[in-house]
Amino acid sequence: MKDKTTRDLIVEAADQLFYQQGYEHTSFANIADAVKISRGNFYYHFKTKDEILDAVIAARLVNTQKMLDQWEVEGQEPIDRIRCFIRILIANQTKIMSYGCPVGTLCNELAKLNHASKDQASMLFTLFRNWLGGQFSLLGCNTEADAMAMHLLARSQGVATLANAFHDEIFIQQEVQQMCDWVELCKERASPKVV
Repeated sequence: MKDKTTRDLIVEAADQLFYQQGYEHTSFANIADAVKISRGNFYYHFKTKDEILDAVIAARLVNTQKMLDQWEVEGQEPIDRIRCFIRILIANQTKIMSYGCPVGTLCNELAKLNHASKDQASMLFTLFRNWLGGQFSLLGCNTEADAMAMHLLARSQGVATLANAFHDEIFIQQEVQQMCDWVELCKERASPKVV
């Protein structure tokens, strides 16, 4: 594994700060302080905050695709892979309760700002949507696969928002179980009945 470059460290720090503080409330100084570099060194890598945002979104897209690829390897069946997506709420519940969903919060903030990168950021949701749609198709829900993917994305975003508002771990766990139960029902409905 190669050592991280200063640019990589800036992108990682910016990603965390955008998530925890929001894009608009994060300054060059905040990021430079987090990486412990001078502003001059910082400006060598990025001239504007928008350049950093583009790099953060690009890194998130790469990391999300790697995660989806990993779920493909780990999950033997489509239902197992879909459960990986659902259970990310449990795996990240502490962060979600503190800051919300990293994808949802960024997309929401950029939409409010009518920022030029809002469509690029929404590609993160598109990655999840297409991947989930593919899993639901493999599950046998071909005609409804995209609608089911959107339903699961919407529900997970709602759970993340309410978990952030109420800081309730039990709520997250109950919702995750209900989503897993729903996927099981979808599988049963899609499976041909043997007579």
